[in-house]
Amino acid sequence: MGGIAAAIVIGAFALGTAAGRAAPSSGAQSSGAQSSGAQFKTVAASTGPARITVTGTGTVSGTPNQLTLSLGVQVNDTSVGSALQEANQVVAKVTAVLRARGVAAADIQTSGLYIQPNYRNNSPTPDSYGVSESLTATLRRIKAAGAQIDAVVRAGGNAVTIDGVSLNLTDTSSLLARARAAAVADARHKAGQYAGAIGQPLGPVLSITDQAQTQPFLPYAAASGAAPRSSSVPISPGTQQLSVSVTVVFAVG
Repeated sequence: MGGIAAAIVIGAFALGTAAGRAAPSSGAQSSGAQSSGAQFKTVAASTGPARITVTGTGTVSGTPNQLTLSLGVQVNDTSVGSALQEANQVVAKVTAVLRARGVAAADIQTSGLYIQPNYRNNSPTPDSYGVSESLTATLRRIKAAGAQIDAVVRAGGNAVTIDGVSLNLTDTSSLLARARAAAVADARHKAGQYAGAIGQPLGPVLSITDQAQTQPFLPYAAASGAAPRSSSVPISPGTQQLSVSVTVVFAVG
């Protein structure tokens, strides 16, 4: 009986040990299955569609068709009232000349008025007063702009100052269309180079984003003071550039 009981105990221990060994084996198989699944997902994610993102730029040139003139009137007199009255008269003459030369009333704008006392020899009492009035005129005909500026200076005499001009492009629709087409072509060319470098064919466009457009203004400096001898101020419009940038995403492969 004692030998039988010992055999039963030994058999139970052996079964428990075998079961204990089997459980880790089952867990190891489960863990291996999960690891295999994770590896499959990683491979699947890595085989997604490749993309190339590039930025293309297109630049075109155009001839300015509009001139913005900044001018002023400066007068000094012994009293504020007389200085202001004289300045007003000169501004009225200048405005009348511009209107007579074909500039619309809506294109002439008052842009500043400044009155200050003038002191001499550290005196606490001003001996005169200065008045400055500023105007901005939009001259929409470049060919006539030189004669218009000359007429303004002649009408205002030595009281007139020319603070500067800017030459502008106003009708840019056709220029922008050309610049956009050039920007897209530039982006496609760059993307093709990258795709060729990695040995893959360039696919279709996935997205395109238009960046801000830039339009530089080229200032033209004009002299101030007495009227020039020539009948019109020479205006050289030159050219201005318009640039457009686009960011394009292409599929690859």
